[in-house]
Amino acid sequence: MGAERIDLSKVLITHPQATFLQRVSGHSMKDAGIFDNDILVIDRAIKPRHKMIVVAVVDGEFTVKQLYQRAGRVKLQAANPTYPDIVPKEGQIIEIWGVVTSCIKQFPSA
Repeated sequence: MGAERIDLSKVLITHPQATFLQRVSGHSMKDAGIFDNDILVIDRAIKPRHKMIVVAVVDGEFTVKQLYQRAGRVKLQAANPTYPDIVPKEGQIIEIWGVVTSCIKQFPSA
């Protein structure tokens, strides 16, 4: 391991004006390595595409899921088999708020 300093802003943030940090609450993305209390780096300047992990607003609530977009169908998939997919109902709006680019983990200090 080298002694060079790493500037996390340069490494993790491509679009500073469109990037936000958000703490995770819940366990729906555990199989993607995203756990309760992790911090997500979310870039709103990236166009969301199939299989990207996104932050979406569903019925006024924020959620983190993997985006599924195929053959005109859209749904949000959890990375935990105990959570159902979110499929928009008739007239329901799912807003993709941003794309998750990184996940920061913090460990308890001794």
